[in-house]
Amino acid sequence: MNAFHHEGRPRARGPVVSFHPQSFAPSTGAVRGLARSPVWWACALACAISPVAAQTEQALPTVVVTGNPLRQAEPAAPVVALEGDALASRRGATLGETLDGLLGVSSSYFGPNASRPVIRGLDGDRLRVLQNSGASVDASGLSFDHAVPLDPLVVERVEVLRGPAALMYGGSAVGGVVNALDNRIPRAPVSGVTGSAELRAGGAASERGGSALLEAGDGRIAVHADAFSRETEDLRVPRFVPRTPDGAAGEATRRIENSQSHARGGALGASLTFDRGYLGASVDTYRNDYGVVVEPEVAIRMRRERRALAGEWRPQGGWWRAVRMQWNHTDYRHDEVEGEEVGTRFRSQGADGRLELVHRPWAALGGAEGVVGLQVERSDFAALGEEAFVPSTRTRSSAVFVLEEWTTGALRWSAGVRREQVRVGSDGDAPGEEMRFAAASERRFGLGSASLGLSSQLAGGWRLGGSVSYTERAPTFYELYARGVHVATGAYERGDPAQRKERGTHLELTAQWKEASNSLKASAFASRFSRFIALEGTGEVMEEPGEDGEVASYPVYAFRGVRARFHGVELEARRRVAARPARIDLEARLDWVRASNADTGEPLPRISPARLTLGAQAARGPWQAGAEVQHAARQSRVPGDDVPTPSYTLLHLHASHRVQAGASHWTWFVQARNLTNRLAYNAASIRTVRELAPLPGRALHVGLRASF
Repeated sequence: MNAFHHEGRPRARGPVVSFHPQSFAPSTGAVRGLARSPVWWACALACAISPVAAQTEQALPTVVVTGNPLRQAEPAAPVVALEGDALASRRGATLGETLDGLLGVSSSYFGPNASRPVIRGLDGDRLRVLQNSGASVDASGLSFDHAVPLDPLVVERVEVLRGPAALMYGGSAVGGVVNALDNRIPRAPVSGVTGSAELRAGGAASERGGSALLEAGDGRIAVHADAFSRETEDLRVPRFVPRTPDGAAGEATRRIENSQSHARGGALGASLTFDRGYLGASVDTYRNDYGVVVEPEVAIRMRRERRALAGEWRPQGGWWRAVRMQWNHTDYRHDEVEGEEVGTRFRSQGADGRLELVHRPWAALGGAEGVVGLQVERSDFAALGEEAFVPSTRTRSSAVFVLEEWTTGALRWSAGVRREQVRVGSDGDAPGEEMRFAAASERRFGLGSASLGLSSQLAGGWRLGGSVSYTERAPTFYELYARGVHVATGAYERGDPAQRKERGTHLELTAQWKEASNSLKASAFASRFSRFIALEGTGEVMEEPGEDGEVASYPVYAFRGVRARFHGVELEARRRVAARPARIDLEARLDWVRASNADTGEPLPRISPARLTLGAQAARGPWQAGAEVQHAARQSRVPGDDVPTPSYTLLHLHASHRVQAGASHWTWFVQARNLTNRLAYNAASIRTVRELAPLPGRALHVGLRASF
């Protein structure tokens, strides 16, 4: 059992201490900075009281949540779950960095502070980033330099639902769902006091910070509190020459300029638990100040406040097996600051709610069991300032969905439908302002999605499956109403208020084999979009007044509907080669995706190349160690306005040691990343930033985790 699991439930992890990634020598400044952090002292207190803390919490089995409303041990939808030691060893400064390298998952990587996940070549608003299955209201889909306001330090578990099986979460989840889970609203009784803390140190950004968590209860009322802090310096990388998209070269350097950051936050939550459910609420805050790597003098000050309410009731009898509800309200804002002057302000306020009714097996439908759900969302967005390239907008959506599963002989079937209504409106130009955007208007979209899947358990540990689905997605507010210079992309972007909805069909085939500690997973997928909203160059040039009266020229890109094709394969294998005296496992992962504009035959942009990862894990007693080699092929299949990305191979090592002291568990760990200090670039990054921000260089992380 992982030291950060108590009775089957993962625990939050915490704080960070700093090492120089080139020499592996301690940074005393980082240690002093950590010692000044109030989160560090909270972690130290948590660790100090751990031997005498009570540990009588009721068991709560770990069950996949995302895309699994029936809470089955083996959900029909393909879900990858990351928790415990696996999450701790991958945890980065952003959600995208944390998940990058998982099967089929890469990241947009706009430097070390802003990185969204990319699933099977689809990013932005084609995949949904959720927090406890609720919407993450932010501006990260609008621009690559906008971070997702979630810090992996306080996330207990991340689930990735790949492919179109995510219709429960909307047509915008066609690429998949990333769900960050925590226990800020306790879902099970807590008796006594439990908690966890983590101290981490080092990395290529000289990270320093941490997190701590405490939970207490009397078996009926459960209370949760957590806090985190993370501070980094400019990212160190192998020696490189920064280049802008026009080919201009800067001076050789080993740092990414203006890539420092300081993030902090925390939460309070409480629940009333009872025999057949719970009802709880939480409040949390998130702060992040970080530099923008394409603008050396610009920093982003991000703030987010979130309030959540959730509950579940499991009736003892009758038609319904469970009734679940949740509601979230978010206030998000960030300022783009140059010196002390605020250039552009982004504000987003939104709320979302879900109601799920899980029914018992229905004999009239062959024993089918499933869920009927209702989902509503609203968000109001405003961007004010010279660099705002979208008007103030409002988005409203409401949807109903049904998901059913049943068995016929050796086949297990699943089917789902979703009907959604979306309204997207623009306020146009404010009274008295010069004409920049079109007049105020509103678009309405009726969307439908459906899926059908099946799987079969065969002899010899094999399971075969497949799914087919149809999805529709409403265009976002910026795909409709954008009109202006987008500094992050270095282009003048133009939306189309007459844009039609996006439509696609999707097919996936899977095969899995498992025998003891050995396993094999393989999948092939294909998507055909009859209408895919792409950002394409028009060949036009727009001139805009710059500083000191100078005129700057920008290429014009427009959001257009095109036909698009995606297809790819994913393979993952694990084999145990020794059990004594040490347990040794070998693993391999391979993924490849190809995406094209079917109208022109040109490749779609920002697609990761074929990637192969080979790893070995060894464990003996309290010791664990491992090595991983990641290879990314050269990405030469790029659109005409991009350049190929070279291949690279990275070597990573890690080791850990566990100690139990009374009722507490301690884990020391060390991680060496990019041990050969290889210069590497992310093909999924936009060209504006790719040659300004290589991947991190050689780095050493050390840390301590404790739970009680």
